[in-house]
Amino acid sequence: MRRLPRRLSYGEEATLVEHLDELRSRLLVCMLALGLAFPIAFYFHEELIDLLMELLPEGRRLITIGVAEPFTTSLKVSFYASLALAFPVLVWQIWGFFAPAVEQGSQRVVARFVALASILFAGGMAFAYFVVLPRALEFLTTYDEDIYEIQIRASYFLSFVTLMIFATGLIFQMPIFVIALVRLGVLTSAQLRSNRRIGYVSLLGVAILLPTVDPVSLALEVIPLFALFELSIWLSVVLERRWQREADAEPAAGL
Repeated sequence: MRRLPRRLSYGEEATLVEHLDELRSRLLVCMLALGLAFPIAFYFHEELIDLLMELLPEGRRLITIGVAEPFTTSLKVSFYASLALAFPVLVWQIWGFFAPAVEQGSQRVVARFVALASILFAGGMAFAYFVVLPRALEFLTTYDEDIYEIQIRASYFLSFVTLMIFATGLIFQMPIFVIALVRLGVLTSAQLRSNRRIGYVSLLGVAILLPTVDPVSLALEVIPLFALFELSIWLSVVLERRWQREADAEPAAGL
């Protein structure tokens, strides 16, 4: 129990060595979570690969070329699956490390944001699997098929779809991230509204950096990103007013 990370209290002072020791402990917890999740993911790697292969358009099959490709591919898929399984623990450890810098009254709020982040992460992965990838793969695997004999290599295909699913899950957490920054006073709803165009351009850049090369999947990624950003702005407006009313009511309650 001594090796478990101790969460510092708000305003508590600590030396650099103590911060580094806490960081090391939290990294160990993250590694332990991944170490427990990976065997589970690897045990079910055949089922996971079957699910990913269902994304292939009808009539397409995967091929392997290298001797070790089937094994290394299963390791890649299992690794991303273990990251998804351990995601709540990873997020909680990251938040726990930065918690002392947060106002005491905000810690419980952001802790709830961590739980919501896990839900949004799962929603983003589902969106990539059921909406983005089927249409994107239909376009990519049939493009100029009258010119080429199209064969799909297993390692490339499975790396592409797993990375796309995981990355989409991450970017779907944007509302939680934005609202958390507003709650902590780093941003305001007014700043978000006045810099809306900058936000849209930045989101377009994020979508371009995702592992996609076709306009179909890019459009399918950008549209929900813009919608989530707009939702984040208006949620920030509503919540900011609510938090202000609560702050104004506290002095009155103490009289």
